[in-house]
Amino acid sequence: MTNGQDIDTLLDLDGIIIEQAGGCWTKFEVRLISQPTNEIPHGIRYSLTLPDRRGTRLMGFDNAHAVKSRKKSKQHDRTTYDHCHRHSADKGVPYEFVDGHQLLKDFWLEVDITLRALGLEEE
Repeated sequence: MTNGQDIDTLLDLDGIIIEQAGGCWTKFEVRLISQPTNEIPHGIRYSLTLPDRRGTRLMGFDNAHAVKSRKKSKQHDRTTYDHCHRHSADKGVPYEFVDGHQLLKDFWLEVDITLRALGLEEE
């Protein structure tokens, strides 16, 4: 379950853009919603993205729309809003939102993996 401090950390990042290697950048959009819902139980709407120099999303985590699990089982046959886009054409795969700190850790890990895969990692 999330705590107020980790949500505040995410909210503090709203509007922040950080330059990355190869002309890429990271962008954080985080907003508190009026009341938690079944779709957004943690009470925040977020979009953490890594766009390229043209602004095309290379990778990102968000909860802007629903995605369905691709696994075929009763437990995984559900729709979730928290998800990750692993590349520019990815429509999203479910992401298990644990808390704000874990989201940031997972996001930065994927930023590093993506930049490395593109040969753009920092030296």
